[in-house]
Amino acid sequence: MKSPVVKRSIVIAGHKTSVSLEDQFWDALKEIAANRRSTLSEIVASIDSGRNQGNLSSAIRLYVLAHYRSPAPGREAVEHSERNGSLRSTVA
Repeated sequence: MKSPVVKRSIVIAGHKTSVSLEDQFWDALKEIAANRRSTLSEIVASIDSGRNQGNLSSAIRLYVLAHYRSPAPGREAVEHSERNGSLRSTVA
């Protein structure tokens, strides 16, 4: 089943912008922010300031992918459920 891309508004560095992300990436980004005791705006601002090219939505997807591909000890990892395509967190 294909996950729809949803346009979401967020304020970063004092200005409102929008990103188009699938629910799974948005949920994973919220989970990363919560685990780091940070806000979505802070995480997205950090991603935005660190990107060299490409759009912000793609940069966020790559950030989430990199985060879960190289889990540090004690950090939560994500399991992909083949049944419904959703992400589920587990303690590594």
